[in-house]
Amino acid sequence: MLKGKHILIGVTGGIAAYKTATIIRLLVKEGAEVKVLMTSRAKEFITPLTLATLSKNPVLTEFYNPENGDWNSHVDLGIWADLYLIAPATANSIAGMANGFAGNLLLTTYLSARCPVFVAPSMDLDMLNHPATIINIETLRAFGNQILEPTSGELASGLTGKGRMADPEDIVKEIKSFFTKKKTSEPLKGKRILINAGPTREPIDPVRYISNYSSGKMGIALADTAAAFGADVVLVLGPVNVRPENSSVKVFDVTTAESMAAECISQFEVCDIAILSAAVADFTPEEVKSNKIKKDGNEMVLRLKHTTDIASMLGKVKNSSQFLAGFALETDNEVVNAREKLLRKNLDIIVLNSLNESGAGFGYDTNRITIIDKYNNIDKFELKSKGEAATDILNKIISMI
Repeated sequence: MLKGKHILIGVTGGIAAYKTATIIRLLVKEGAEVKVLMTSRAKEFITPLTLATLSKNPVLTEFYNPENGDWNSHVDLGIWADLYLIAPATANSIAGMANGFAGNLLLTTYLSARCPVFVAPSMDLDMLNHPATIINIETLRAFGNQILEPTSGELASGLTGKGRMADPEDIVKEIKSFFTKKKTSEPLKGKRILINAGPTREPIDPVRYISNYSSGKMGIALADTAAAFGADVVLVLGPVNVRPENSSVKVFDVTTAESMAAECISQFEVCDIAILSAAVADFTPEEVKSNKIKKDGNEMVLRLKHTTDIASMLGKVKNSSQFLAGFALETDNEVVNAREKLLRKNLDIIVLNSLNESGAGFGYDTNRITIIDKYNNIDKFELKSKGEAATDILNKIISMI
């Protein structure tokens, strides 16, 4: 379950340091790669050799190796780790973490860590109950650190009460649960998704063009939601006034139907999923005038030609591992027309929008969708925000892949 995960363990100077050896052994058994940092006091309770043998990596205790000058970069360690566990965490180390002290490699790495941090307190019950320790632990919790609550029992002082570090098996269980939940919350992790959105503009002359009322909001909601689901998102975006909120979305701005088609065809080859939500012009002028067309009192006849049908093109080239979703905006015979489009263009699902629905269609922040899949299943949804509709669409795709 933890195969390939990078777990950094910080060991501070408490009697419970002997339990850390079991934690390391269990994590390695689960397939994790483990590196260990120790404070100088921790070495008085367990030897670096023991933890290095169990972790299969050298144990680091100082900022640099005095024998050869090799630098142990706290920054690199913080970037390397998928999770940083500090176990045991003494009252002194917790105080240092809560107040931003950087007196040793373990604390400096804590301040540099970009990953989740789990803290397993271990101390005598009076120290644990001291107002200063309570405030420090709550401070760490407010930082977003996960506190692994100590248990009750006989303590090193001879007293009985709360303060024993959580059992190694329970700590490893919490770590496994964290990564399981993270995977569930990012169901599209590792998937590359192509989305197109917005209108296109087909030029007539230097000042006029043919377009439509699409705002791009539905496609942008899909891009933001897919990125939140862990996907690597490419958004081919027509001329709109809104942008994705998620900075990880890669945006390719285009204007015409042909430029959108070219970008989508180019990107699709390396994508797992494509969602075609753009309102692409079906026709473009046969001739684009280089100068502004002047009124001369006569009617103007504008001859149009078909643009590239992006959905049809991608439907022809998609392989068995790729998933293709399209949109249909209909005003009559809605389900029949949408299903026919799905079959004709070799789509896996089609999302039907109706201009007959109040609050749906162009320009609104809400949408009411119907999803039809290639197995002829039909899922109808109530009027929702476009963000919620995006979640419904992506959940349908996830259920099919």
